[in-house]
Amino acid sequence: MGKMSKGCTRRDFFKVTGAAGVGAILSPMAADAHNRSHGTERLTAAGDAKVPTRPFGKSGMEVSILSLGGMFDIGANQLMLRQALRWGVTYWDTADCYGHGVSEEGFGKYFNRYPDDRDKVFLVTKSDAREPGGMSRLLDRSLQRLKTSYIDLYFIHGVSHIGELDNGTRRWAEKQKAAKKIRLFGFSTHTNMEALLSQAPDLGYIDGIMMTYNYRNMHKPKMKAAVEACVRAGIGLTAMKTQASESWLGEINGNSTGDQLMASFVKKGLTEHQAKLKAVWTNPAIASICSQMPNMTILKSNVAAALDTTPLTSEEMRLLDQYALATADQYCTGCGLCESAVNGEVPISDIMRYHMYRNAYGRLDWARGHYQQLPASVQRKLAEADFKAAERCCPQGMPIARLMRRAVEDFG
Repeated sequence: MGKMSKGCTRRDFFKVTGAAGVGAILSPMAADAHNRSHGTERLTAAGDAKVPTRPFGKSGMEVSILSLGGMFDIGANQLMLRQALRWGVTYWDTADCYGHGVSEEGFGKYFNRYPDDRDKVFLVTKSDAREPGGMSRLLDRSLQRLKTSYIDLYFIHGVSHIGELDNGTRRWAEKQKAAKKIRLFGFSTHTNMEALLSQAPDLGYIDGIMMTYNYRNMHKPKMKAAVEACVRAGIGLTAMKTQASESWLGEINGNSTGDQLMASFVKKGLTEHQAKLKAVWTNPAIASICSQMPNMTILKSNVAAALDTTPLTSEEMRLLDQYALATADQYCTGCGLCESAVNGEVPISDIMRYHMYRNAYGRLDWARGHYQQLPASVQRKLAEADFKAAERCCPQGMPIARLMRRAVEDFG
């Protein structure tokens, strides 16, 4: 197996960079290149330059192409929020469930201190509830936590099937818009995304969607067609999980694509993480990328990537495609095909996401906490079910049975 640097295999390499998070520096060589052309000096030289904006669907609103993902303790990072706004990161994302409300409260702390900044921010939060009564309760709680009278875009969080949205949902959204509590409405999704994006235009009231979108799935025919359907309908699109971090780390014997990629990006003064952001921005249909940026280093790196107008070359895009193919069995695309093979009795895509958060972000507590919220009957099935049919229909060729058993061991 090729080496990424002396004493560091590709497997070790991705453990380190994954734990460091989006926008982390890959190596001393990459760090030097980053500091020369994409770090503080680049941002200082940019002067008053701001992160570019794009139209958000047919809403008439412009949003920054980089969104501050708030899945961390915002209250401890108030200065970073101030700097994000100075650099033009005006799309801020949170959810009622992030940190059991700590994230929303952190944004609220900022708006309470800087009330004039509220109207500069495109503020997004999300609801875990589906029925109107629960949605109203959570929306009112979010408004209170966020210290604001309105939400720019309100998502139903983690939708898996279009049936989760019905006429009651539509009436609720229209009522909240009339009351000026929300300006736009939509949903986020990690699973069954192509189908959901294709079906959303038929609902007639979806303003925005946040979905997993990255170099691994953006060129797939079904995803391209689904995105185009949303564009025609004027639905604003936000990409998340753009780093396409592995659900598990296997060996990639005899493949040098990762080495070639790193060499190419370092030569250009980019980190791998910055390059993956830029790959998504090549599609003008993506209004913004939501990236978790819990510290100034990652914020600075991602802003630098957004300010850099140099496109990735066709060769770099080709190498990304090759790398995606070489590591396909380590990444769950959230297509949901495997779940139908087990009659929907096991949320395989969710379990894969728990593995990803543990392996790529080092968030074992988060993964374990979500796993332990699963019903006891589901946890038993994970240990007992036959996943052969699920593995046969997985387009990525993932070792589903092994990973479901590992979830029982690691998170149970």
